[in-house]
Amino acid sequence: MLRPVVVGLDGSRESLAAADWAAGEALRRGLPLRLVHAWAGLSSETSQLPELEAPRYWARRILRGAMDQLNERHPQVYLSAEQVARPAVDALVEAAAEAELLVLGSRAFSGFGGYMAGSVALSTVARATRPVVLVRADRTPEDEHLPDAAGLPSERSPYRDVVVGADVSHPCEELLAFALESAAVRNAPLRVVHTWHVPFAPPGAGGTVTATAQQAAEHALADELRPWREKFPNVRVTTVVENGRPAQQLLHAAQDAGLLVVGRKVRPARLGTHTGPVAHAAMHHVHCPVAIVPHE
Repeated sequence: MLRPVVVGLDGSRESLAAADWAAGEALRRGLPLRLVHAWAGLSSETSQLPELEAPRYWARRILRGAMDQLNERHPQVYLSAEQVARPAVDALVEAAAEAELLVLGSRAFSGFGGYMAGSVALSTVARATRPVVLVRADRTPEDEHLPDAAGLPSERSPYRDVVVGADVSHPCEELLAFALESAAVRNAPLRVVHTWHVPFAPPGAGGTVTATAQQAAEHALADELRPWREKFPNVRVTTVVENGRPAQQLLHAAQDAGLLVVGRKVRPARLGTHTGPVAHAAMHHVHCPVAIVPHE
């Protein structure tokens, strides 16, 4: 049975943009799309009291409006919708567990030009066991594509690069698999970014140590990618190996990307829910859709 693409809806511009992106992704992957609206204030039973029935009415209206728009724009995608009388984060985490991926809207933080994901999105990302994609409200389908020959936005031109951050000291199959699959369904190039730090070097030996560390990092990344290149021979894979901070390098690489893929290490419950510094920076400062892939 196919896992669906699931999108959380609350009627905001961000969630509607997320739904449109999710429909495109469902079409690319040949999967059904499931719309979920969750709120603890929803009643599971009908009521004659207007104040109790109003939340159910608005939930139906949100779902119906989104379905009408998606049916018009993506008629080939199989849609289903559900309203859930539970706290949003709990419902979305549960829905994500049965999904191929979960898609959520993400608010732009005016004045800083980045993401203010919101408490629901941040909490859901920190708890989800499947990939979660955050989409900004001002995202358009043309943004995922390169400009056309005239330099104008177009949905008919090739897709922009998928960018993924890789850590050769902690290889992650889930992360690379998701990134390569995302590139494959788009027929897009995959750009793999790996950063390293200059080890301690005695005076006068800094240049040699730096060159050696750079070469070692390049070889380690090549070794990690070799089986993936064989598994996805049609995906053009390029690498960026730089000395620096991972978050900073990824933010720079994602400036012209169509999708950024980052990992989130799953931590024991006693440590609480965390997204990690790289995923946190990506969620707050990257303009393109960001996929956060949990891994051990």
